[in-house]
Amino acid sequence: MLNIYKLGAVAAAALTISLVANTATSAELRYAHVGAEGDIQTIYAAQAAEGIKSATKGEVNVTVYPASQLGGVAEMVDGVRMGSISLGHHDFASLARLVPEVAVFNAPFIYRDGAHALAATDPNSSPALQAVNEKLIAQGVRIIGRIYRGDRHISSNFPVKTPADLAGKPFRAVPLELWVSMVKGFGAIPTPVEVAELPTALMTGVVVGQENPLTMIASNNLNEVQSHLSMTGHMRAVLAVFINEEIWQGLSEDQRTSITKVLDDEAEKSLKLASESETKLVSDLKGRGMTVITEADGLDLDAFREKVSAQIKQDFPSFEQLIAEIAAVQ
Repeated sequence: MLNIYKLGAVAAAALTISLVANTATSAELRYAHVGAEGDIQTIYAAQAAEGIKSATKGEVNVTVYPASQLGGVAEMVDGVRMGSISLGHHDFASLARLVPEVAVFNAPFIYRDGAHALAATDPNSSPALQAVNEKLIAQGVRIIGRIYRGDRHISSNFPVKTPADLAGKPFRAVPLELWVSMVKGFGAIPTPVEVAELPTALMTGVVVGQENPLTMIASNNLNEVQSHLSMTGHMRAVLAVFINEEIWQGLSEDQRTSITKVLDDEAEKSLKLASESETKLVSDLKGRGMTVITEADGLDLDAFREKVSAQIKQDFPSFEQLIAEIAAVQ
């Protein structure tokens, strides 16, 4: 009889342990990024934080630290890798120190349009990204979402219509190898400048031009230190949303599913917002005094595409297969 009681006690204890193990726990996540107020990426992060709290019924609370409050890009990536920062977002290439080939998802002239860019960077369905993500996970970081930030264009203190116009001139490069290569393809001298220092660098002449989505150019008032805007659209600006792997695994399956759904929905919203805002932003920047240069005004996009693509191929030969896989995504 005693054995039966013992078995009953063991079964009850096992049931209790099972119930505790399956009870969702609360989590406080620190979300860092370098975007300024008004930028699509800043809107995305704020809405994602609200959506995650709602979707998880308050179990996961996300506090967002924008505008480099927790450090620049390198500090943010290191913080996520070590877990002092839970998650963040930035260009895919910011993770290239961990896995070099992840930078391919920011390569210029590889996406047909914004919808293709989102599809090719979907961590749930893109074979190319999934293969790279497995390598990132081994380094302690996982890509769980993406943001469409809009096409990147060139701004400068003089008209830029061909790469020859930038020959020998100091041009801001995001402090990442892919951007340095691209700026070489522009014909310019790559000069790494952190985004927080960019307005000052342009004003003082450390660099004479830069490239960014229109939302960033407008929200940072770069029109005050730049006179011309060349509509090169050389990059479909897609940012990776990434999280510390240990923190991710510490969440329940339901919480992870809810977070993924929120980030997917916000990605689609970011594409819609970027697409709808471009025409308005061009008009806005013209109104602020910028001269906008398009193909109709002599902008030679083929020359930029040819020279930049050749430079990327030379500097990153390992990208060739991945670029082919990205092109195959429907």
